[in-house]
Amino acid sequence: MRWRARLWPAGRWWPPALHWPSIRGRARADAGSLLLAAAVVAVVTLLAGVVPPLLRATADEAVQDGVRRAGGDGDVLVEARMERDDGPNGGRVRAPRLAEDVDDFRDRATDELGPGLRAALRPPVATVISPTLKITDGSVLRTFQLAYLAKGEGAEGGPHVTWIAGGPPRPAVPEADNHAEVPVTGAPWPVQVGLSEADADALKLRPGARIPLKDDAGGVKKVLVSGIFRATDSTDPAWGSAPALLRPVSGADGVGSTRFAGLLSPDSLPDARLAFDQDALRRVVRFTPDPNRITWDSAQAVSAKVVALKATSGSSGALDGSLKWETGLDGVLRNIRTQVGAASAQASVLLTGVLAVAVLVLLLAADLLVRRRAPALEAARQRGAALPTLGAELLVESAVVALSAAAAGLALSRAVVPGASWEWVVPVVLTAVVAGPAFGTLAAARATRDRRVPANRTARRWARHTVQLRRAALEAAVLIAAVAAFVALHQRGILPAASASAPAPGAGAGADVAGLGLGLGDGGPLPASAPVLGVLVGALVLLRLLPAGLGLVLKRALRSRRPLAVFGTARAVATSGRALPLLVLVTSAALASFALTLDATAADGLAEGAWRTVGADARLDVVPAAAASTPALSRRIAAAPGVRQAVAAQVTDRARVVAGSLVVAPRLVIVDASAFRRLLAATPLPDAPALARLGATGHGDVPALVRSGDGGLRPGMRLELLRDGAPAIRLIAVGTAPAIGDAGDVVLVDAATLQAAGMPSVPDTVWVTGPGAARAVAASGVDADTVLREDVLRARRAAPLTSGLLTLAWVSAATLLALGLLGLALGASASAPERWQTLTRLRTLGLRPRDARWIAAGELLPPVMVAAVVGPLLGVLLARLMLGSLALRLLTGQAADPALVLPWWRLGLVTVALLVAVAVVVPIESALRRRRRLSEVLRAGDG
Repeated sequence: MRWRARLWPAGRWWPPALHWPSIRGRARADAGSLLLAAAVVAVVTLLAGVVPPLLRATADEAVQDGVRRAGGDGDVLVEARMERDDGPNGGRVRAPRLAEDVDDFRDRATDELGPGLRAALRPPVATVISPTLKITDGSVLRTFQLAYLAKGEGAEGGPHVTWIAGGPPRPAVPEADNHAEVPVTGAPWPVQVGLSEADADALKLRPGARIPLKDDAGGVKKVLVSGIFRATDSTDPAWGSAPALLRPVSGADGVGSTRFAGLLSPDSLPDARLAFDQDALRRVVRFTPDPNRITWDSAQAVSAKVVALKATSGSSGALDGSLKWETGLDGVLRNIRTQVGAASAQASVLLTGVLAVAVLVLLLAADLLVRRRAPALEAARQRGAALPTLGAELLVESAVVALSAAAAGLALSRAVVPGASWEWVVPVVLTAVVAGPAFGTLAAARATRDRRVPANRTARRWARHTVQLRRAALEAAVLIAAVAAFVALHQRGILPAASASAPAPGAGAGADVAGLGLGLGDGGPLPASAPVLGVLVGALVLLRLLPAGLGLVLKRALRSRRPLAVFGTARAVATSGRALPLLVLVTSAALASFALTLDATAADGLAEGAWRTVGADARLDVVPAAAASTPALSRRIAAAPGVRQAVAAQVTDRARVVAGSLVVAPRLVIVDASAFRRLLAATPLPDAPALARLGATGHGDVPALVRSGDGGLRPGMRLELLRDGAPAIRLIAVGTAPAIGDAGDVVLVDAATLQAAGMPSVPDTVWVTGPGAARAVAASGVDADTVLREDVLRARRAAPLTSGLLTLAWVSAATLLALGLLGLALGASASAPERWQTLTRLRTLGLRPRDARWIAAGELLPPVMVAAVVGPLLGVLLARLMLGSLALRLLTGQAADPALVLPWWRLGLVTVALLVAVAVVVPIESALRRRRRLSEVLRAGDG
């Protein structure tokens, strides 16, 4: 003891002296309960440790998938004016090294990117594209462009091609005249271009032919075909800068137009410069993002750099050679960031529910353990053990068990997913460590305290009111927290603040990553805990009502002639005041039902979003070269087996429509209005009764239906549909258009009415419904892109964020239900000694074992029935209150949040599982207690 005296001098606090044999003895005696608590900690630790790294990996996949789906919207473009080619005699000097200048411009733009952004982009493609010209050999609106492509990083010229006729474009002058000065007002300067097979066949041109072209001012262009080529790799991203080089493109220059393009070579590029005005050719470098090189962390730095480039971009009106940056990559990454933030917040809601129920189960397990140890703790206290010593011994035991289980859970989670997280494990481990010692110390203190019951009735009433006030204060605190959580949820939503805005230029990569911590980095834990707090409020209300309700039932049972009902109800009334079992049952059932409802609503929203995107069971997007056969194709598909409806339409993106003083670019849909309405009636899509108004107005304006995401197009507005080389068509908006695909702005007109106004349509889209739609479009035999609703739905369900959320919803529901069943078993075990002691004594009075089981079931059934019935209803109520704030539309691909869907059969399974558990627990208890002799029960004591 001398060492202790030296370390802790007299008058100082001494640490409690632990009795290690008692610690080991209690652990061996209650090994089953401790192992059960350890199993709960390990399982919940595994789930809580796996979800954050899985979410981060899913965020990386979501960023890559979103960038891949964005296509050209995510490309980074930089443009700069060419140096003037004025000659000494007032003419223009031919620049034979113009292709090298383009390469230098590409290298300069690449250097401006910086190493971080450059690493996330594919090698650049420099383009020089002419203004749009008109082909003058027919009445059909056809346009033409000249395009030069130059790939970077060691690539020779543009993408590789094979010349199947003729050869590559050559210079228009001999080498000796490479620097010739050309008069400004001279004859059209000749330019040679190459045509693809598809363009040459559509234009019916061969090498050596001249393409009849004029510009917007009527100036004739002398463009000759040098050869016909075939792309070695048509999927080369370089062709994306000018897709008309490979095949005709419909609608690129307005409604009913078809664009063609001719390929320039480094030799013919200087001639193209002379064939147009000084600043007519547009010199652009295109950088395409590489999805495989962009992760969630790097996306933040990429977005910040892109925003900085756009902020320092030169003015579009500048006449110098400054770089002018243009890209939608920051918007694409911002949308992905919003989706990831939504998924993170939704995952935090589910995981918070699992952790809350796990904490309640651990509290219930600790309560059961203390009930079993109460005699031993009371005896130790009576033998002189100090409360701090008992608390320290219990703390050592619980710490060893909880920390060992948590370590095992984290080890398993690290084996499943590298980089397992421990932040979300802390509440569970802390509860497992503290609950047992706290309950044990309180039990020992209450068993040996010398406080006497007051003899004064007023003092007893005051003590009873004090207990009631403490309980009311706790319930009021939970209610206030729940109200605050729901107010915060409805005011701010569940999304983290970082998801709503882009990071500031110069902000580091970590400026936006904090919000990935399951939505709690910026949005705070209060909105994410709204369902848990709401369920707790409902459970506390039930805890208040259950004793009163059982008391009424007992009064009625006392008047009946059924003694089993009296005994069962009496036992239920005796145990109805226990809070933890009812809290566990109601909370687990309600939150499991909430998770199942979220899953069903999201799945239904995905299906509805797929219907909206496709517009039918299948859709054919016919290429321009085969558009003339679309009406016959539609009739042939309509006659196919299993096809209910087949409707042809002309769909043009980015049509030019004047709305008031603005020119907007909506999706123009020209369709037979009556047939389209029948199509909508055959699908789950909303009906559009306004389609019946698309008849002739009698005053020259063509009626149209409009839809706008920003309110720029509204019913009642007068519009003008602009056309190249023809007068504009006057429209009047007579109603709201149905959603057509994912377009925000839509203008829909009747084909016959528009044709009567002087604008015939060329259908290029066919919508098909019916069980045989996929088979019919597959056998169409035309050059068209096929879009199947089932494929779209399958792809969206397999998207990283969506699949991850749906999987987490199912795992959470299963875990919550398992924890609820475990809580039922623990609650039954806690009250089992008293219950079966009473029932065994009744057996001495003639009670049969079967009747004893019925009485036991009558005791356990009331709280379970309340949880089984009210819990799912409470979960549905929370879903109705919360799902509108969870931003599920960001994952389902809908314009608005999906409507609530109630999976009644799944909710019924939750109810049935809890009721069946009672039917399983009672026989097991009866079998375990049957071994006890009646003589043991009749002895004095509690048996």
